Amino acid sequence: MKRTLFEDEHEQFRATARAFLEREVVPHVAQWERDGIVPRSLFTAAGALGLLGMAAPAELGGGGIDDFRFNLVLGEEVQAVGAGGAGLALTLHNDICLPYFLSLCDEEQLARWMPGICSGELITAIAMTEPGIGSDLASMTTTALLDGDAYVVNGSKTFITNGINADLVITAVKTDPSQKHRGISLLVLERGMEGFERGRNLEKLGLHSQDTAELFFGDVRVPVENRLGDAGRGFEYLVTNLPQERLSIAAAGVAAAEAALGWTVAYCQERKAFGQPIGSFQNSKFVLAECATEVTIARTFVDRCVAALNAGELSAEEAAMAKWWCTELQKRVVDRCLQLHGGYGYMLEYPIARAYADARITTIYGGTTEIMKEIIGRSLGF
Repeated sequence: MKRTLFEDEHEQFRATARAFLEREVVPHVAQWERDGIVPRSLFTAAGALGLLGMAAPAELGGGGIDDFRFNLVLGEEVQAVGAGGAGLALTLHNDICLPYFLSLCDEEQLARWMPGICSGELITAIAMTEPGIGSDLASMTTTALLDGDAYVVNGSKTFITNGINADLVITAVKTDPSQKHRGISLLVLERGMEGFERGRNLEKLGLHSQDTAELFFGDVRVPVENRLGDAGRGFEYLVTNLPQERLSIAAAGVAAAEAALGWTVAYCQERKAFGQPIGSFQNSKFVLAECATEVTIARTFVDRCVAALNAGELSAEEAAMAKWWCTELQKRVVDRCLQLHGGYGYMLEYPIARAYADARITTIYGGTTEIMKEIIGRSLGF
């Protein structure tokens, strides 16, 4: 079934992204996995080719086209080359952090930050999660109390993607600790602010080349000019941007499953047992047929969601459906594909092994599968 989502400019962008990844990422993935982080030069190299800030205004260094199909293309190519950990550094920057700056910055903030975000000289992250609260954001304890022309921030965050590399961290804080949701605001904390400390680069099951950190704030003075939007509306802003974040994760899940399927089909055509390719056995064919069918169906739904997002029509419930279904699919398909690789699938020199470890987090971050089902269930009147 022919995909009708893309136009010529998206395929040209795909060719640019693919060449960039083959040249700048693939040769280094193994080393970055050992290092636990990608170099900052990855961002500036991507920025130089127009792979960052596609939705940002052209006069500020961006692509000037607010079209999530470009984001989708980059995310798909990242998974196709088996660089999910390294690629997440870029997709988080584009898909998840950039919308906050575009929708909430005033003119002064845009002039101050956006050129660097688009060039890759300013790396972004978003800090919501705290130790012990999980998805219960209203219970966060990081405070930002107004003192003259600055907020004084105290507290900590954890599991922050791009946490080591980030220069600009969109941080959810309580500017009114007496309130729950209505007491949350968003501040941009910048590298070098006194009292802003980074903890260790967390050791994870997968996504090893993605720096994930703990952040600590001890009496950090953040100018009022670094607040995004209005005080007390932070939770509202988070809810508004979560559908795109979850769609980004869903799209990556489908792309990762499709990549795993492609590697496995090739392996099953080459690998022989009992004198014939293992793909010729009925069980292998049935497993691959099931995976191919599920991936095709999921990708079709994601394409529809992308079109809805571009039209301003994607609902929180539809994004939740995409997120939970596609990430659970990713886990299931990658696991079955690894099984068909046999013992070689357990060897890290095969991309399927890395994909297996990388897949385990996707049903958790961005909102767990259980939270996604809760959102959908509430929309049904329960």
